[in-house]
Amino acid sequence: MVDLGADVLLVDSLIDDYGGNLFNLHGIEDRVRVNIADVRDQHGMNYLVRGQDYLFNLAGQVSHIDSMRDPYTDLEINCRAQLSLLEACRQHNPDVKLVYASTTQVYGAPTALPVTEQHLRAPIDVNGINTMDGDWYHILYNNIYGIRACSLRLTRTYGPRMLVKHNRQTALGWFVRQALDNEEIQLFDGRQVRDYTYVDDAVEAFLRAGASDAANGQVYNLGGTEPVSLKDLVATLVRVASSGRYKVAPFPEERRRIDIGDFYTDYSKITQALGWRPTVGLEEGLRRTVDYYKKHRERYWTRE
Repeated sequence: MVDLGADVLLVDSLIDDYGGNLFNLHGIEDRVRVNIADVRDQHGMNYLVRGQDYLFNLAGQVSHIDSMRDPYTDLEINCRAQLSLLEACRQHNPDVKLVYASTTQVYGAPTALPVTEQHLRAPIDVNGINTMDGDWYHILYNNIYGIRACSLRLTRTYGPRMLVKHNRQTALGWFVRQALDNEEIQLFDGRQVRDYTYVDDAVEAFLRAGASDAANGQVYNLGGTEPVSLKDLVATLVRVASSGRYKVAPFPEERRRIDIGDFYTDYSKITQALGWRPTVGLEEGLRRTVDYYKKHRERYWTRE
């Protein structure tokens, strides 16, 4: 967006444990405005939404494990704060266009594959329930109040700048770190088939959804170029990184209870409506990711 000449305001609470890192702006620091604020601050949001043409709403607590350990924080960030943000737009900038970052976790364990937007929504953890509410708040405000909004249901987005300091958010981020540290990666079962979206492809989906009023009031699945088993994913990562190894280990009970098994999406709805489809294959995406962290390891490798 900066390269396209947009006036960009970034709003982030910069919570370190959620991946807040100013180095993510490396190369464009002097071309964007940054406001360090929390989406839970109603007064701050009332002010910050004013005068904006587009709002890409990616604020959220995304750890499924953390949502089960601390459900109230997840409720505040992923549910109540989303409603407050929409109220800020309704009262102070009703002409803004919103694109919300939801998750395919709202579907829970699939009853049929690939998963379409019509699949039953049956989340299996607190994070999925609260994000589902945030998802539908945006559609409700579109339908009732005319606040142009849509929702993208992301599925395992990965790439440069993702959090790798602990293993409670994206498993793939932690696998990348372990591979580059030449450690042993533990897989629980490893036969689960999943799809992965490279970050550049996800960004393209947000821009297309923001630019098109055909997206208003709609929910769209994103997806990857092709499903892959966790074992094959990690084998590819180890090969690309030229380091690391893996073994299959027993499922920890807290993770087994919220594992959804095989899961990959049907993203044909957004292809037909907006012309979007993933273009970066898994091996190429992993190569770009590994290269980035090899170059900037010291900026991301801190532990809790």
